[in-house]
Amino acid sequence: MRKNMYAGFLAAALAASSVLAGCGDSASEATKADQDAQETSAQGEASGGENGGSGSNELVLYTWDLMFPDEILDGFEEETGIEVVYSKFDTDEAMFQKLSTAEGGDYDLIFADDYIIESAIDAGLVQKLDTSKLENYGNIDSRYQGQFYDPDDEYTVPFGAGIPLIVYDPELVDFEITGYEDLWNENLTDSVALIANGRVITGITLLSMGESMNTEDTAVIEAAGEKLLQLAPNVRLIQDDNTQNALLNGEASVAFLYTSQVYAALQENPDLKVVVPEEGLGFGVIAGFIPSQAPNSEAAYQFLDYILDAEHSAACTQYVGYYSTNTAGAELIPEDVAQLLVAPEGKTMEMVENVSQEANDVYNKVWTEFKAACD
Repeated sequence: MRKNMYAGFLAAALAASSVLAGCGDSASEATKADQDAQETSAQGEASGGENGGSGSNELVLYTWDLMFPDEILDGFEEETGIEVVYSKFDTDEAMFQKLSTAEGGDYDLIFADDYIIESAIDAGLVQKLDTSKLENYGNIDSRYQGQFYDPDDEYTVPFGAGIPLIVYDPELVDFEITGYEDLWNENLTDSVALIANGRVITGITLLSMGESMNTEDTAVIEAAGEKLLQLAPNVRLIQDDNTQNALLNGEASVAFLYTSQVYAALQENPDLKVVVPEEGLGFGVIAGFIPSQAPNSEAAYQFLDYILDAEHSAACTQYVGYYSTNTAGAELIPEDVAQLLVAPEGKTMEMVENVSQEANDVYNKVWTEFKAACD
């Protein structure tokens, strides 16, 4: 039987550069104290060895809630005899805070967003991988390797990718949408719903201009801001949570949605049309890493290799609803959902990355101005 540890945090979420990032609710001080006590007790049981040791038969897994199907967690336990201690965080920033406090210890394996992993690596909180311990390492889709947060693939194993896409109701839109530029069509006045990630929305505007999502040229960013202001009359709403509902209830005829929201929208209304924009795709990656002082890194390697198996990877992808980062697993995903879980070949793909402070200030400025224009 797995143990579940739920960590509470009173931390404000920082602006996330990853398309996968989100933020959760704060817990009360009383709840936080009780949760931390449970976590400390369970971690004490799991910390039976030095870094890299195997003095415990437990794997302390730290990630968001509902990241793995029970069949995977149960199957791993049955196959290895290692008990999974599932510890949950609500934001990447809360995870980083706890890992920093533990000085890279307490947890054996963490799955988090790309941008925060870069911070953890820079802080010396992540150990380099010994890929010889991962028999299924070759199953990783190379498109998701060599990225900014781990350019030499020394520290991480990709788990899933988020690729926001345009979805529209063909009953309410009288022309074919093929890319980001179509969002500016005057026929879509007051009918477009957008997620509330400023770097992503400014990023797709830049793509529509033939520019990089990560340009640090402030004049180009300002030009994207001017173009965004022209989009304002078409915007019905900007929100991060359940944005797909505006499309499903008819409040909006077009929406730009996170991967999980696209998946949810299509499940409820399969007649909606999904657009893979001709200008290219923005994406973010969730990846697993072993903390620098993990009590049981050997168990972490076993779990990573287990989920890199093609069959297990396919099960995880279909459960969590992110794009597959495993080429062997992608081949096992049913055709009826593959269009939402396997990225198309031949498309330009770019991650939203951390940029200079000067550029970031301009990105924030144009996003604030755009939101004000949409009110």
